[in-house]
Amino acid sequence: MSTATSANAKATRPATPFVWRPRVAVAARVLAATVAGYFFAHGLTAFLTLVLPFARADRVIAASMFAFVAWCAVAIYAFAARSAWRAWLWPVLGGAALLGVTLAFPQFAARA
Repeated sequence: MSTATSANAKATRPATPFVWRPRVAVAARVLAATVAGYFFAHGLTAFLTLVLPFARADRVIAASMFAFVAWCAVAIYAFAARSAWRAWLWPVLGGAALLGVTLAFPQFAARA
């Protein structure tokens, strides 16, 4: 009788549920690395184009090169952050601050 009981117990064991929570967390971090990283890199490029003390073409090139480094740093941070919420928060706030300063002082971009 104990053999039949153990056979029934094995047969009625529920199937393991699909674990979607970790997959969503990884997807959120991947999106933060790409989308928020791009936004931060865009804001940094615009800001550095204003403040670098080079000729205009050199400012744009140097700012673009720094932006690639910043994008990589944001992608690393997205997976090192304590939560996916923080992975989105700091790059978006930093990009918005850099873009806000750039848009507040457009006269500096007019210099030669």
